Amino acid sequence: MLAGCSGPAPAPGSALPLRQVQDLPLPGGATRLDYQSIDPAARRLYIAHMGDGTVDAVDLDKPAVDGTAQGTASVHGVMVAPDRHTLLAAAAGTNEIALIDTRTLRETGRVKSGDLPDGIAYDPNHGKAYVSNEHDHALTVIDLTTGKDRSPIEVGGGTGNVIYDPASGKVFVNGQDRGELLIIDPATDAVTDRLKVDGCNGPHGLFIDGAKQLAFIACEGNAKLLVLDLRSKEITARFDTGNTPDVLAFDQGLHRLYLAAEDGTVSVFDERDRALVPVASAKLYDHAHTVAVDQATHRVYFPLQDINGHAVLRIMEPAK
Repeated sequence: MLAGCSGPAPAPGSALPLRQVQDLPLPGGATRLDYQSIDPAARRLYIAHMGDGTVDAVDLDKPAVDGTAQGTASVHGVMVAPDRHTLLAAAAGTNEIALIDTRTLRETGRVKSGDLPDGIAYDPNHGKAYVSNEHDHALTVIDLTTGKDRSPIEVGGGTGNVIYDPASGKVFVNGQDRGELLIIDPATDAVTDRLKVDGCNGPHGLFIDGAKQLAFIACEGNAKLLVLDLRSKEITARFDTGNTPDVLAFDQGLHRLYLAAEDGTVSVFDERDRALVPVASAKLYDHAHTVAVDQATHRVYFPLQDINGHAVLRIMEPAK
């Protein structure tokens, strides 16, 4: 059954259930920032500084900038493979994936991608990374043991974000051009299912709650968040969001979902009994379209490209 729900009405930024801890200055220019990836053991956050073509590394415990990896033109997605001391960065400016040693922040290799690489997923069980290509028809597959590409996976159109779900051992990717959620078996790299995402114009942002068998899908073309039940393969809820919703992050301990949109609106939902309950929706700041959560501390991270002429990392935590 579909729960016909619209999100809470936009309110001042203070309406969000978050308290600002710090604005940490980031190196480089006041230019666009994109995806983030956290290494929980190393206590480090990696941020794609797309406009500068760099990746910033932030020590989460200090907090302070640890260093910057250079030379990743128009970088979109980043994903850390902690067990391999490797960071993957989608250099969309050259249609390549840079492999970076996390101990030195120096590049160790490059793999050719499809047209406009975006999201990256890492499967530690098979030692492979999967890269979505927004303007292509196949997923790029990288063998991290060899540092080489493997046969691409034909998906029939451009793709949004891609996620590895450790609960099911599957890879999920938004079929952005065809309005689908594709499921891939990394043992064979075969597409095992295609689920229609009706009412979603441009499925892009994605989070998979494998334990609850739910997919949360951000529709960038019509400003919606959809809940897809992976058991019944049906859409069970739709919510309004800010314009052009982009990145999703989930706090597993608090069962709380954050969605950041290109217009700077952040929407917050609590997960209860395999359903989402809207908590708040408000504009945080211009271009606050990317979000990450530290599962250990519950802190929430929003890279902001231009505050008084400087890029900063806004660090927030749940309000008491």
